[in-house]
Amino acid sequence: MTNDGAAHPIQFVIRHSSFVIRHSHEPILPRLTWPWLSRCAQKAPPFTFHLANPRGVSGISVAMNPTEKHPTLTVGEFYHRHSEALQLKPLIDAELGFGRRIREPTVNRPGLALCGFLSYFAEKRIQVMGSAELAYLKSLSEKEIRQRCESMCEKPIPCIVVARQHRVPEGLLLAAREHRIAVLSTPMVTMRFINAATLALEFEFAPRKSEYGSMVDIHGMGVLIRGSSGVGKSECVIGLLERGYSLVSDDMTHFHAAESRELLGTSSELTRNYMEVRGLGVINITAIFGIGAVRLEKRLDLVVTLKDWQEIEEIDRTGLENEYYEILDLYVPHVTIPVRSGRDLARLVEVAALDQKLKSAGQNSAVDFNERLIASMQQKKKDS
Repeated sequence: MTNDGAAHPIQFVIRHSSFVIRHSHEPILPRLTWPWLSRCAQKAPPFTFHLANPRGVSGISVAMNPTEKHPTLTVGEFYHRHSEALQLKPLIDAELGFGRRIREPTVNRPGLALCGFLSYFAEKRIQVMGSAELAYLKSLSEKEIRQRCESMCEKPIPCIVVARQHRVPEGLLLAAREHRIAVLSTPMVTMRFINAATLALEFEFAPRKSEYGSMVDIHGMGVLIRGSSGVGKSECVIGLLERGYSLVSDDMTHFHAAESRELLGTSSELTRNYMEVRGLGVINITAIFGIGAVRLEKRLDLVVTLKDWQEIEEIDRTGLENEYYEILDLYVPHVTIPVRSGRDLARLVEVAALDQKLKSAGQNSAVDFNERLIASMQQKKKDS
């Protein structure tokens, strides 16, 4: 905007892992309102972009924090998200040490560290103390307990968790308070806590990425519908919802790679249950189609790209060639559907999802037909 508050067309470039949008001279705010809201709701948006005014007016530069190469999690974030499931309670001052960062998605039992061997101490992990560690500390004098705990707490450990609600030696609490380290207690059995905490940490540390596109659950198949602005994604999704399918996210889908084996997609809390449709504005999906029309999360099984018929150089007529779309180093089956006036896009996407479901079960219609065709040609050759 200029000093008089008037909006002017802005030239901008958006770089994303899948595509690049360049040199649009339309007003930026009306076009980016919904994606912007969805993107701003994320904690760590994985891309950056720059807005610049080509007419010399003061430019706008927006830098979104890129995804960390080595993601971390604060103790406070871990506690507030998982304290109920893990039955955690602080033993010393509330929120003391909650700013410390957990740098590895697993836990460590500090038995060797308490014995004085710190050469290969896993200081980046949550330290879990069970019956064995506490029994060892009880065998020491008060002075030795304080020295051993002091040596361990001097390291940049995230926090200490005491399992089975054992009574904690005073020397450990004093050393933790001095170094501002959180000490948490849980009634869970040590191994059960370790298993549950490891799963929670793996979820928190799973790689994450956002993709432009709407995601729908079709017959149990998670389908991401992509395409350029105005190609008909929203109309396609509305048509699928009318057929009884469920919306996962609109316009912007956030993915995380669960155990690096599969992609789970969801929407931001801000835009969940809502869709933006050109000409109608923002609509409430649950109010219109019912609570069953929305899913919180779904595994991604297929990516569908809607593309204008004239922009496709060669249209696949057989389906023998398999295409894949890469997200977080995982490859998902991908199909491109040509968009043309009069085509029922919702029906075509539905059929694509059902066909992919058949392929997942081991039945490939294109391959079956090709084999029948070859067998027929060979039979005719023999007959002649």
